Amino acid sequence: MEHTAPITALPAPPDPTQDRAGRSVPTPTIPERLAALLHVVRVLLGHGRRLVETVPERAATVEFATLAGVWGTYTLPTILIRLQRGILRAMALERYLLSRAAKGREIGFVYQRERPPAKPPEGPKDAESASEVPGGRAKPGYDERTPKRPAFDPDDLRIPGPEELDAEVRRRPLGRTILAICMDLAVIPSFCTGPFWNQIFDTLNNYGGSFTTLYKMREYRETSFQKERDKKPDTWGFVWRHPGPETVRQVLGYMIGELPILDPFDPLLATAPP
Repeated sequence: MEHTAPITALPAPPDPTQDRAGRSVPTPTIPERLAALLHVVRVLLGHGRRLVETVPERAATVEFATLAGVWGTYTLPTILIRLQRGILRAMALERYLLSRAAKGREIGFVYQRERPPAKPPEGPKDAESASEVPGGRAKPGYDERTPKRPAFDPDDLRIPGPEELDAEVRRRPLGRTILAICMDLAVIPSFCTGPFWNQIFDTLNNYGGSFTTLYKMREYRETSFQKERDKKPDTWGFVWRHPGPETVRQVLGYMIGELPILDPFDPLLATAPP
């Protein structure tokens, strides 16, 4: 006759809402402003990940110009690099916000001071450039015949590493990070639902984002994109500026802000430790 060992019940796992002494541990409450910003980041992340999946197959359509114009180019490898960078930066911001949420730390307002446009260096009074006038000397790095690029250079395709992105998020005003994410993920007012664009507007306005930079970048990329289209007569028949909701849904499949998102208060959704 075989003898079997008695089955010993395993101890129940400790209740995460109690400490070792059995006392109740309150769940940290996520501050209101931080929760709102985390919601914006989660929607942008969902949008970026959808674009990575859909852009390659939509790039051959005529309607893709509506989206490509926001990036300033039809070039797919360039677009995918910007998408990857925007997603990685959004993930870094998500990690930062979740680390603050775990401690119940609110975020403070940071208002952007719009700087007056820089004056070009003084040079010759006539129409000639300093480099063309005998004895004339222009300042290093400045060419009065070439317009100066905006602060966020759309031609810069470098992708910072995770540590650099985490440090950047901690150092910069949060609105500047959201601004950079929007430019990489092609987020403009006409692509968003009204309520969600209002949230982005408030985020940029309250946390140090520059609307001047946003509008200058949009103008810069539109000009760059039009130069590409001028070389493609087969694309001229489609009006890509100022798309309506129907066109946006045809290109994206949704308006940004309509996508369902995961629970922004779930700490398990952190993409990496802070």
